[in-house]
Formats: sequence, structure tokens, C-alpha cells
Amino acid sequence: MARSASAMRGQILESALRLFAVHGFRGTSLQDIASDAGCSKASLLYHFASKETILTELLTPARDAVATLLDRVAGLEGGRLVEETVVGYVDLALRWRREIQLLFDHIAEMSCHAELDVMEVADGLLDALAGRSQQASARVAAWMVLGAVFITSAADHEVAPDEVLRAEMIRSALRTLDHTPS
Repeated sequence: MARSASAMRGQILESALRLFAVHGFRGTSLQDIASDAGCSKASLLYHFASKETILTELLTPARDAVATLLDRVAGLEGGRLVEETVVGYVDLALRWRREIQLLFDHIAEMSCHAELDVMEVADGLLDALAGRSQQASARVAAWMVLGAVFITSAADHEVAPDEVLRAEMIRSALRTLDHTPS
């Protein structure tokens, strides 16, 4: 039985995400993705014009979720800003684990994709985690949280159940940022 167009697109995206995570973006060919998805390369190209198009479609929902978080915290200041940003970022990192891993693993390549606005979104997240402070201590701590949350959420091993992992990630991030929850 033939798959629907949306099912085929979904399978191609799932295969691409899995292969990009294992072999990297550059190390994965369109033929690799097509074979893994169980379709021909011609069929893959019917759905996606290029590997870059697949990458953009994979990362856009996660990028949009971070942009939504930044919009949500835009009017906040001080401790409330930091706390809401940490909680939101941890939740997004756990929800979009593989996509965020792909993004961070290939940040230099991703920053070249103008339609993803990777650096603008990362700068906004960094600024919010730092409580909009320009002090070196706040910025360094924010960079540490930005990376540590990603690394912890993308870890291959099972550290703890997600609810425990989430609580510990939030607590540790707030401590790193020298912030206690309100």
C-alpha cells in the first residue's frame, strides 16, 4: 500500500534527523536519507528540493518554539525574566532534544542558514538568561547554562526520568545563574 504524501514527508524527515544525528549533516547524503526512508531519491526530491531544505524543515519548529519563548518573556525583568527563561529553555531542550543536538553540533553550518535566524535566536536566549545584564559574570553564566542544558538534554544515556531531569536541570541552571526561584 502506498504511503500518503504527508506520511512520506514525515518518514523522510524522521530518517534525515536520525541520520544527521549519527553521521552529521555533511556526512549524510540524500541517497542515504531516501534509502532509510524506504523511497527513491527521486521521490525524496519531489518532497524536498535539497538536503538544506530538509534541515530547515527539521529545525524550524524548534527555532519557532524558542522565538515564542523569547516573545513570552520579552516584557519581564530581573529574576522573573531569568526564571521564566530557564524553565522555558529546559522544557524546549527536553522537547526538541534531537533537533537542538543537531543545531549545536553543526552551529557554524546552521548560522549560515539565514531563514533559521540561529544566531539572532541564540543571542536573544543568551540575553534573557543573563537577565539582560551586560556584566561579564552574567554573560559567562548564561553561556554556561545555554551549553549545559543542551548537553544534558541531548545525552544518550538515561540520567533520570524526565521529570527528575527537568527539575534538576532547572535548579542547576538557576544556581549557575546565581538566581533562586521566586
